[in-house]
Amino acid sequence: MAIRLATLLLSLLLVLYPVSTYADFQEQKSSLVQSSQKLSLTPPLHIRTIFPKATRVGEKQTGLPVYPVYQLNQLLGYAWLSHEINNLPGFSGQPIKLLIGLQANGVFSKVKVMEHHEPVFLHGLGNEALDQFTDQYTGHSIKKQVIISSTKKSKASSDAAGAVFFDGVTKATISVMIVNDVVLATALQVARDKLEGFSLPSQSALRKKRTDSVESMDWPALIANGLVHQWNISSEDVFNSLGRQYSDYSHLFDLNDDSNNSPSTFTELYYAYLNAPDIGSNLLGKTTYEKLMKELQPGDHLVWIGSNGLYRHLADDFIPGTVPSRLSIHQGGLNIEIKDINAPDEETLLVSTNTPQITQSAIFKIRDIANFDLGGKIHIGMHINLPRNHLITDSLSLTNTAQLPNSQWIPVEVKQHTQTPLWIRIWQDRIPQIVILLTSLIILFVAFIKQDKISRNTVRFHQFRWGYLWFTLLFTGYYAQGQLSVVNIFTLLHAIADDFDITIFLLDPIIFILWVVTFISLFVIGRGLFCGWLCPFGALQEMASWCGKKMGIKQIRLSENKHRKLIYLKYPILIGLVAVSFYELSLAERLAEVEPFKTSITLVFVRHWPFVLYALALLVGGMFIHKFYCRYLCALGAGLAILGALRRFEWLKRIPFCGTPCQTCHNRCEIKAIKRNGKIDYNECVQCLECIAILNSDDQCADTLLKRKKQKKISCVNIDAS
Repeated sequence: MAIRLATLLLSLLLVLYPVSTYADFQEQKSSLVQSSQKLSLTPPLHIRTIFPKATRVGEKQTGLPVYPVYQLNQLLGYAWLSHEINNLPGFSGQPIKLLIGLQANGVFSKVKVMEHHEPVFLHGLGNEALDQFTDQYTGHSIKKQVIISSTKKSKASSDAAGAVFFDGVTKATISVMIVNDVVLATALQVARDKLEGFSLPSQSALRKKRTDSVESMDWPALIANGLVHQWNISSEDVFNSLGRQYSDYSHLFDLNDDSNNSPSTFTELYYAYLNAPDIGSNLLGKTTYEKLMKELQPGDHLVWIGSNGLYRHLADDFIPGTVPSRLSIHQGGLNIEIKDINAPDEETLLVSTNTPQITQSAIFKIRDIANFDLGGKIHIGMHINLPRNHLITDSLSLTNTAQLPNSQWIPVEVKQHTQTPLWIRIWQDRIPQIVILLTSLIILFVAFIKQDKISRNTVRFHQFRWGYLWFTLLFTGYYAQGQLSVVNIFTLLHAIADDFDITIFLLDPIIFILWVVTFISLFVIGRGLFCGWLCPFGALQEMASWCGKKMGIKQIRLSENKHRKLIYLKYPILIGLVAVSFYELSLAERLAEVEPFKTSITLVFVRHWPFVLYALALLVGGMFIHKFYCRYLCALGAGLAILGALRRFEWLKRIPFCGTPCQTCHNRCEIKAIKRNGKIDYNECVQCLECIAILNSDDQCADTLLKRKKQKKISCVNIDAS
């Protein structure tokens, strides 16, 4: 019967594995929390769905509140809740809360909507429309410029130079543009702060604009001093680069327009940094400059851009107040989003003397969150898209480099502070959890040392054990997420094979403490300390077994022969998983789903049904056979048993009467770790101390009962003799 049950459960896993793989894919695509619902689970549980290869999610970091995500010892990227970095309100007045994943190479892993109150989606278009919009970020780099358009499909415009077009949501333009602002702004901030190769060139000093008296300059002087930059793009260069002639695009240009009377000039572009008083005051006039600066939020920047020629910097269908599709600005390898402030014509009118005629003129804003460096080089891109017909568009991107002169900013030296290592900050943040866990471990150690004394009162001993198992399940498992896994063995072995770095293991203090305690205990008393007392799923199995008995389910008592065969089943599972991990780690991680720990403990059964069904099937099996999974299928238990074979002590007390002839402990041991000869199989023993309680009980131990009987007989003889 037991072998059939084991075969049935393994078959169930093999059948459900391909289903669960598909389900996991669907699980990643489905929205975890629909609109207007509050977050019901902690962010790390959701992060695993936007980083499918993640084996570990670090604690939320101090400073910038992001979660580092790892595949074993490799940093996959960072995840964060948008409203914790940028609380920009949506159209409803409440922030649209997003969970954003950014890979270490600056590519979006996924953007998921966690909570929103946008009426257009709640009571009209539905949540799927917003989910479909955020799905477009997956696979796109933050180095790319994103343009939201309801008329240009991203696929249709995939060949267009310089810009990635996202399909906007009709009737929800404001909402999706707010989402885009939040996604790009927070991602840029995270990349600057956390990702290698994305930081600004100069981090040793801050730069602020000069506030000295303004020097009066006309247009030629502004150009000569590098305060206004001029970039001329000739038609010959553009058409030669495209391998075409002017006649191929003559239908696009209106030569009757005075600004197009010179076909040789494709684009004549001018741009200037307005915050600098020398530039802003001379270009726009003191009154307009002061008005703009007063309206500007602290840390934001304004850039003026004007153009002439056949192809100007704003398209005919450009919507004021949005991001221009033909222009982009990059600094430090990242796109710096610029957005039109929709300034009235009188504010964009240039007042400096000798200013040439400029056909198009607009003012754009760079937000504070972009960490724009005043003194750093900027690369302004002109993205040219010329449709020859309805099917073919020729594209070209050109770049011009500029830098604000030193005369316009002041370096502010910043004292460098050595940052506290991340693992120390994580330990500091989790001090309460660490203290509680260490206290509980001390209590457990004392109980093991005093096992004779504590087990003499059977009722109190059972109360202590069940209380500790509940603590292990609720605090260590569900709250502190302290469930060890065979994946941790992968981590250790791969770390040893590579350059071992203990800081990787220090990033999760709860797991680290449990592993240290478990590892030490293996050489003292074997695997039992963890498997019998500290494993959350092990505690859950004992509770399932207890429920089975209370429900009157007939318990299956395995014969010694069958039991001894089944206990070796977990070892090939362990060896197979470890071997596959060195062949293909991602496959080993999927196969590690043979462990129900992730479903039942880490995700609290909030997962797609095949995973939940498998975990529940194991618990149901445990209602018939005590701790079925632990005894026969647990790869982690197998690994601990291998090291536990090196233990130095026979921790559990035995007496000569045990096994010969007394079989009480052998028959009562539900884990069947006590052999007929009375010896304990420490590779299987979970150190429940039930045998010690029996041994110290005046009512259960056969040796004690026999001695009491003999003593009573002697007393009776003495009484008769007297």
